[in-house]
Amino acid sequence: MRNRTIAVSLSVLAVAALPAAALAQTQSDGETLTPWGDPNLQGTWSYASLTPLQRPAGLGDRERYTEEEAAARNLEVTLDREPPPGSVGSYNALWFDRGRVSPDLRTSLITDPPNGRLPITAETAAKAEADRAYRAEHPADSHLDRSNWDRCITYHGVPPVSTGYNNTYQIVQTPDHVAIRVENIHDVRIIPIDGRDRLTDGIRQWNGDSRGHWEGDTLVVETRNFSDKTQHRFPSSPNTVAVERFRRLDDNTLEHTFTIEDSTVYTRPWTGMRHMPRLPDYIIYEYACHEGNYAMTNLLRAERTWEATGRR
Repeated sequence: MRNRTIAVSLSVLAVAALPAAALAQTQSDGETLTPWGDPNLQGTWSYASLTPLQRPAGLGDRERYTEEEAAARNLEVTLDREPPPGSVGSYNALWFDRGRVSPDLRTSLITDPPNGRLPITAETAAKAEADRAYRAEHPADSHLDRSNWDRCITYHGVPPVSTGYNNTYQIVQTPDHVAIRVENIHDVRIIPIDGRDRLTDGIRQWNGDSRGHWEGDTLVVETRNFSDKTQHRFPSSPNTVAVERFRRLDDNTLEHTFTIEDSTVYTRPWTGMRHMPRLPDYIIYEYACHEGNYAMTNLLRAERTWEATGRR
C-alpha cells in the first residue's frame, strides 16, 4: 500500500547494517557496475503485474494479448474504485498496486512450457482439489487452517508471485552478499555470493536457503531447503528448487527469470519471466503484520460464533 505509518522494522535495521559502500548505491543511478566491478542491480524494483502466472484456460494457446486488450485490462483496474455490492469493504483501486500487463503483451508469466500452464502431476492436482474441499468445510478450525500470508509469516514467496499490493524489492549489494528487502511482511533475503557452503539438509527455512553467483552480467540465485511448512503461491514441497536470474536491461528495467524444479510436484521444470520497472522515488516503510495479529483472533472468533449459531 502507498500510505503507511512510518515505523522502524527489523528489515530496516538489517539493511542499515550493511556497509556504507553498499548504502551509497541503493538506487540505480546510471552506473552499470559497482565500485568493486560487479554488475549493478541496486535500486527499488516492482514485480507487480496484471499478467498472471498461468495463462487463463479460456485463452487456449494464445501467447499474447492484443494491444487493445492490454490497454483495456490496464484501464479496468484504475476504474475499480468501489467494493462490490454487499461487500463489507475492501481497498479500492487507489490503494492497490496491481501493475500493468507485461510490456511484451504475454498472457502468462510462464514462458515454458509453451502453453503457459503449470505442468503439475495428476497427484498434485488431486491433492490441490482435496485441500480446496477441506478449506471449504474447515475454513478456520484453528490458525493452522489459514495460509502463511493470513498468519503474517511469509507472503509472496521465493520466487515471488505478485498480489494486489506491496510488490516491491529493494536490492542492495556488497562484494560478498546481495540483500533483497521484500516490502510485504518486511523480509530481507540475504544471499551470499562468496562461494560458502550451503546449509545442511536438516536446516529448513520459510524462504529457503539462497546462494548466488555471477554469470556474466546475470546474478544467478539458487534457493533450496524450504521448510515443510513453506507455502508458495504455486504448488511446492520441501524438495522444491528455485533458480532465479536477475539481469539489468537498462537503468529502469530489471529482468527476472525463474525456473522451478520439483519432480514430486511437476512433470517437468517450468520457467517464468518478468520485467521489473525501477521505482526511483519509492520509499519502503514497515509492513506492520505479525503472527498472532488481531485479524487472526477475530477471524477465529467469528468462525466459533458461526458454528454456535449454525450460520456460515
